[in-house]
Amino acid sequence: MNIFKKLIPPPEWRIPVIIIIGAMVGLSLYALIESKAISYLSDDPKTCANCHVMTPQYTTWQRSSHREWASCNDCHVPQDNFVNKYLHKAKDGYNHSYVFTTRTEPEVIKMKEAGVKVVQQNCVRCHQDQVTDARLSGLVENHIENRTAKNCWECHKEVPHGKVRSLSSVNYYGKIPEEHQETVPSWLKKFLKETDNKNNKKNE
Repeated sequence: MNIFKKLIPPPEWRIPVIIIIGAMVGLSLYALIESKAISYLSDDPKTCANCHVMTPQYTTWQRSSHREWASCNDCHVPQDNFVNKYLHKAKDGYNHSYVFTTRTEPEVIKMKEAGVKVVQQNCVRCHQDQVTDARLSGLVENHIENRTAKNCWECHKEVPHGKVRSLSSVNYYGKIPEEHQETVPSWLKKFLKETDNKNNKKNE
């Protein structure tokens, strides 16, 4: 009880503290709603297109044979246990939110080393019967290691996203909800329009 009393600010500070806490709670709720944070707890592939830079990956997956059998999480998230799955999602979510908030996303999106390891494990997990032979594993030394050491996509380059994955090279419009179809942010549209108007006035 004494600890609780110590946390209560003196009377002259109570209103500012309430305002600050209210502002922080409001901003946090706004960020959660605006970023569609709850959707990241699901396995819905549309969640990966919440940010428009991932639209080519979503669209190419949607047009691939993997669409019928695997979602984004089936390949890109560990499936060995519940803790690893959501720990990996939390790390990825933090990194992605930081990159997209600071607008430092790369021109070419590539998997990090941790992501490469996870995808390779999931490829082998789903295609184990095609990759390894139970009869040979007892006869051939290091059979499983030799068959799984090389990343699957070094040969299967077009599975499932294809070789070319830019916004201009995929069937983009109409494949996902309208809110994800805009490639030019509104602030950039406004800036370009203002710039054009200024240039037109100068030329008159």
